[in-house]
Amino acid sequence: MRTTGWPVLVIGAGPCGLAAARTLQQSDVPAVVLNKEHHVGGLAASFRDSAGFLWDQGGHVVFSHYGEFDALLKEMMGDELEHHERVSYILMGDRRVPYPFQRNLAALDPDQALECIVGLIERPEPSPPRHFGGWMEAQFGTGITRHFMRPYNTKVWSTPPEQMSTEWMSERVAPVDWLECLANLVHGRTDPAWGPNSTFAYPATGGTGEPFRRLAARLPEVRLGAQVVSIDPDRRQAVTADGTEYGYEQLISTMPLNHLVAMLTRCPSHIRSAAATLRHNQVHVVGVGADGPGDADWSWMYFPEPEYPFYRVTNLGHYADGNLPPGPGAHHSLMCEISLPPDVEADGQDLAGRAVAGLRRARLLRDSAQVRSVYTRRIPMAYPVPTRGRSEAVASILAHLEDLGIYSRGRFGTWLYEFGNMDHAVKMGIDVACHLTTGAPESILLPHRRAEH
Repeated sequence: MRTTGWPVLVIGAGPCGLAAARTLQQSDVPAVVLNKEHHVGGLAASFRDSAGFLWDQGGHVVFSHYGEFDALLKEMMGDELEHHERVSYILMGDRRVPYPFQRNLAALDPDQALECIVGLIERPEPSPPRHFGGWMEAQFGTGITRHFMRPYNTKVWSTPPEQMSTEWMSERVAPVDWLECLANLVHGRTDPAWGPNSTFAYPATGGTGEPFRRLAARLPEVRLGAQVVSIDPDRRQAVTADGTEYGYEQLISTMPLNHLVAMLTRCPSHIRSAAATLRHNQVHVVGVGADGPGDADWSWMYFPEPEYPFYRVTNLGHYADGNLPPGPGAHHSLMCEISLPPDVEADGQDLAGRAVAGLRRARLLRDSAQVRSVYTRRIPMAYPVPTRGRSEAVASILAHLEDLGIYSRGRFGTWLYEFGNMDHAVKMGIDVACHLTTGAPESILLPHRRAEH
């Protein structure tokens, strides 16, 4: 059994872990990154199939709230970025309604538009909603909730809205004013530019995983296929599946928070109980690579209606020629995302067949004979679900871990969908590394820090 010792041990070679290791490297603090998979990038990783089509693990685009992320992206990619204006829709029947739905009622069927605007105007007096289902009706009224908000969110989360909290929507759900909506409806106007991703970048080559592959290549100690199986917080030692023991002074973990708690050799029962309450979904990515130029007039599309198995389709070949096999205009690619509860077993071939049929029904794929490649990948933990009580559970777990010298960060390391983008993950990694080296405060307000503010 080999034993090594490090000032800082980083678990996970996704955006958060790699950014933390890079920051430690710049501060001359020796650190090793252990990664369970044999590739880097975490949920931002990209893969090329045998036909030459490239697929991300979900519909990711690059936009930023943080200068540190921008600087890192510039350092890794230089000018190798494509820049786009978002053109996204919700498919309702045969109508493409510009995103966000609630700000573009003029694109609806007149009867649907009338129901939505009346429901928005006749909303009851606001009272603090107890769950996401109540919040939707209080915020948008019965029509918008019935036609889009409830079916879409139930589909994407694989969780009833009544089981979800109301604290995560500030950057994820567009606000709305009924007077503005009524004016837009009367004048036939649409307003598709809301949100921080109304313009976005995308790597010209290698997909969203490329910046992180390049970052990992600049780090001296990134060990792939090194699965951590236990952590002894008293001895400050992690053990990998091959029996190697890694001593550490401080530990940064980006693995799912519930997995981290399960690996602790010593842990209070209330912390294990808190971890057991955390919920997530699984997502199956079905990538359809096809012959012909395709339709370049949209970026991605949402599907609330139940006859479609997917909740979103991304026009991935439109983002960059590097996502397609060689030959300008000879191919296009459509990436479907299908959400399921975590314990549901699904047949990949069946999902692929349903996805291709759904693309044809939506007229995004003209003919099945165009299909050149079908790629499937299961993401067993895709979205951390913001259930009621989640923040309290996470706060107790994170506080306990930090008392042990363990800092859990990243999308699933903090179980925060609202801070789950690539830029958030990179910022968390940079911040926690700076905190460990200089004592600087972290800028993203995590649940166990909120009481201090």
